[in-house]
Amino acid sequence: MATRLAIQATVVALVAGSAILTKELGKRPMPLAAVRLAPTPAPVTIRPVNLVLGAPGDPEVVPETSPVAEPAVEPAPVSDSLRYASDPAIRWFNGRPVRPARTVQMVVTAYSPDARSCGEFADGITATLHSVETNGHALVAADPTVLPYGSLLTVPGYDDNHIVPVLDCGGAIKGKRLDVLYPSHERAREWGRQKLRVTVWEYADGKPADDPRKVR
Repeated sequence: MATRLAIQATVVALVAGSAILTKELGKRPMPLAAVRLAPTPAPVTIRPVNLVLGAPGDPEVVPETSPVAEPAVEPAPVSDSLRYASDPAIRWFNGRPVRPARTVQMVVTAYSPDARSCGEFADGITATLHSVETNGHALVAADPTVLPYGSLLTVPGYDDNHIVPVLDCGGAIKGKRLDVLYPSHERAREWGRQKLRVTVWEYADGKPADDPRKVR
């Protein structure tokens, strides 16, 4: 009986103590949970990637680009006039370009279109049927087997060294001889007889020489 009472008393004491403890714990604030700061992540470097379509695992394939061919620029054609103008050797006669072809050593005399030089043939017409006034009285007589009719010459000291045509011949003009025409007998006599190196010219345009018997 005494043991039973002791057990009951112990149980009552435990219950009472538990109630008191529960009440006390309800009054106390709950401790805060410890907060741990997470480490700052390292910066991430983003590298560009060339995306090329292909099967997974295939090596990267870089497409080839062919060079673009630039259109060829052809130089503008140079006109004949500009080409001739840039050549200091080119001169002009009767509207056509001419250039020196060769030189010939000749004996040069002078004549006039009157009877004192031409005798009975003093009709004012040359052997090629041109007037003696052609080219301003500046023309020459030559041996056509040496210098054909229509040949172009420059004779030092005659007609200011302009180019003059061979449009006449003479009975005494044989071989390497020339007769330059002057409008008067007196002026022809002043010329006298000279040994000169004469320049022979040719057309530079590639066209044939004019027929002096057709050109008037």
